[in-house]
Amino acid sequence: MNDNNTLHNIGPVTLAPSVLPRHGWTFLYSAFFSIGLVTFVSIGQAYILNENLHIPVSEQGTVSGNLVFWTEIITLLFFVPAGVLMDRIGRKPIFVSGFLLLALAYGLYPFASDVGELTAYRMIYALGIVAVTGALATVMVDYPAERSRGTLIAITGFLNGLGIVLLNQFFGGMPEFFIAKGFSGWTAGLYTHLSIAGTALVTAVVLVAGLKGGTLSRKEERLPLKTLLTSGISSAKNPRILLSYAAAFVARGDQSIIGTFLPLWGTTAGIAMGMEPAEAVKKGTLIFIISQASALLWAPVIGPLIDRWNRVTALIVCMTLASIGYLSLFLIENPHDPFSVIFFVLLGIGQISAFLGSQSLIGQEAPKAARGSVIGMFNISGAIGILVITTAGGRLFDSMSPKAPFLIVGIVNALVVLAGIYVRIKAPGKSVADEA
Repeated sequence: MNDNNTLHNIGPVTLAPSVLPRHGWTFLYSAFFSIGLVTFVSIGQAYILNENLHIPVSEQGTVSGNLVFWTEIITLLFFVPAGVLMDRIGRKPIFVSGFLLLALAYGLYPFASDVGELTAYRMIYALGIVAVTGALATVMVDYPAERSRGTLIAITGFLNGLGIVLLNQFFGGMPEFFIAKGFSGWTAGLYTHLSIAGTALVTAVVLVAGLKGGTLSRKEERLPLKTLLTSGISSAKNPRILLSYAAAFVARGDQSIIGTFLPLWGTTAGIAMGMEPAEAVKKGTLIFIISQASALLWAPVIGPLIDRWNRVTALIVCMTLASIGYLSLFLIENPHDPFSVIFFVLLGIGQISAFLGSQSLIGQEAPKAARGSVIGMFNISGAIGILVITTAGGRLFDSMSPKAPFLIVGIVNALVVLAGIYVRIKAPGKSVADEA
């Protein structure tokens, strides 16, 4: 049989035709490092705001929200071009470029002398996010056979969570380690950021060696450039794709809110309790790690269920869990109270559920020839969500309560649940069994 038609397996996942096991294993490697490297920016940034720039605690929510705002402006501008490029020249060069940009941004971050420079470096980081998350989401859709889509997405979510937990725990504790060795606070931050930049460089090299090259469709199947540019919008005529865009709006906002404001909440609360910045960052990182460890353990539970359910039904269940997780934080008084752990567990379960549910639906519905472009629009919807939620959330974090950004996300998740129920009734789509 022609190798292009042979279906290979990696563990429980059946791969799509022409995808070899080494491509699949390299993708799983990238899944571990990608989101872990992307999310470290909030932990490192919390340290730099306190140790390097000495920004007052009362202003850090607004500064962090503004930095996310400019990040999302970049992502809004470049997600569709990046998706078009992936459909034209392939996923590999975009994916590799993303890790190189992350390495550059992290290498520059500790040299920022003011918020303006930090913003400039954050915009380089934003280009890295566009490439890394756009390619990750697209390859995650490319590589599995339909019957294994939910399973691969769950494994990807598990590895994302594992990478977040291990990488952020390791690198988040580095400043305190270097300070204990006698280095200054500034030098400790520098060595930490250079270490994570080096990790991004190594990951880029691995992807060059192991990812599948070329484009998914043959040259004669490629859509015209104009069609690719508009396909993300025109595909929204499909109500399930439109629903997935709405889910992305809040699901990526979920991830950004947790990554931006959870470590910041833990850090500022720790400083208010009298901790030194390095210790407060470590405590804030621990709260973040608890939520991500919960996501890590939940992904293998919800993933196989998604493969058994109608994908719209799965999205409704996932977004309901997310709404419960975010709204439960209203009950927390001090994030460092032992009793608060249960709410961070619920938060992690909700966050990974929203990610898996939205990715599974767009993965099923996105057309092959314009997949990069449609997922680019999916990511743009997420970028708009991050832009709106984090900008408002940053100001409410300072002026009202650190819990405010999380409550906003919980309410928006509930609205998506209602939209999902409507689509399930009116346009449920095919079952997974029909697609297999």
